Amino acid sequence: RGAHAVGGRGGGHWHGRAADVREVWRRAAICVLPARHGGGMPRALLEAAACARPLIVTDVAGCKDFVRDGVEGLVVPAGDAAALADALQRLAGDADMRERMGEAARLRLLHGYTHAQLREALRAAYQSLLGKKAMR
Repeated sequence: RGAHAVGGRGGGHWHGRAADVREVWRRAAICVLPARHGGGMPRALLEAAACARPLIVTDVAGCKDFVRDGVEGLVVPAGDAAALADALQRLAGDADMRERMGEAARLRLLHGYTHAQLREALRAAYQSLLGKKAMR
């Protein structure tokens, strides 16, 4: 299925439904998630990190909790198009930085954001709220 332009300016392309997200990220050099409002941890952010892609996000809850500015990617103020463009230009022009940040994103995911780790953190939070030593 071919891509077609979206947004009226030719800056973006809709490729349609993807059967394998790894193939999507294999074709992309950078993950850009310019959210205006926090709403949890975006799945696309975790998928891009799993595929060792550097991340550009806004400083909203969820995104800024995963991406440390200058480590896994770049964090810009929400709604600041100039800062977003600068971050994208900076990463696009530096292959070494993209590789270093992409690998850091993958390692951050593996060392704290796997399903098992998130499930254990949720269990611990419930234990703490309930004041119990063990929940089974």
